[in-house]
Amino acid sequence: MALISRKEPSTLLLGPVILLFGAFALLPMIGVIVLSFTKWDGLGSPVFTGLANWARIGHDDLLVNAVGLSVIVMIGSWLFQTPVSLLLGTFVAGPQRHRAVLAAFFFLPMLLSAVAISIMWRDLLDPNFGLFAAGGLLHQQWLGGQSLAVVTVVFVLSWQYVPFHILIYQAGARQIPRSMYESAVLDGAGRVQQFWHITLPQLRHTMVTSTTLILVGSLTSFDLVFVLTGGGPATATRILPLHMYLIGFSQYDMGYASAIAVVLLVAGLLISTALVRFSGFGSMESTQEGAA
Repeated sequence: MALISRKEPSTLLLGPVILLFGAFALLPMIGVIVLSFTKWDGLGSPVFTGLANWARIGHDDLLVNAVGLSVIVMIGSWLFQTPVSLLLGTFVAGPQRHRAVLAAFFFLPMLLSAVAISIMWRDLLDPNFGLFAAGGLLHQQWLGGQSLAVVTVVFVLSWQYVPFHILIYQAGARQIPRSMYESAVLDGAGRVQQFWHITLPQLRHTMVTSTTLILVGSLTSFDLVFVLTGGGPATATRILPLHMYLIGFSQYDMGYASAIAVVLLVAGLLISTALVRFSGFGSMESTQEGAA
């Protein structure tokens, strides 16, 4: 009986993957691109309008504001989630029993849906009946102030996804050979020196993965912001995905909303491609045998 070479990919194995990707990803993307050249209210027949929707993008002040807010949320989420996830992930990667208990506690937000988290934090931050209603320095209009609302969105979004990135860094840290730390101890290196000269270099590719997920996830986040603030106060938290939704399902302008969706798609692809290309992640090699 002829043996199939391990180096030759099987078309039969790739078939279901290609079929699923085409049905649930490629075809919807093509449909959105086609709709971006039409005017459609979601009920009647789409009417071809050429580049009219794309011409509106450069003159939509709300869109410019939404893009700026999305960038702020992306950068703020990365600045918050990366150091917290990195430190906690490397901490819970240790063999001590108490760290396993703390890890289970850290991962609790992963068990909750975005809607549940949004409702919980919305009630906790209510200035009249919330956690800080009694007064004090923390008694603020966290969701009612123009500037504080964005900060609150970044915090709640990060609180929800930090456990996931802790898990990523924990898995990466456990792949680092213990012999490297043992050699560093013999050379007189302390914990801080071990972290900077062993842990961080070994986790550089893990950091690229985490950064990509944080930036793209923050860019496309919708449900949490929709339930938490609805885009308010005014347009203070009307980020790009929420702006797209309101255009499509509140103003019934599916054509223009589709154009915004294509902008989101291209932005996400550009961010992920840039990170992979300029970080060297695409040509990475195993770092388990020593730091580069």
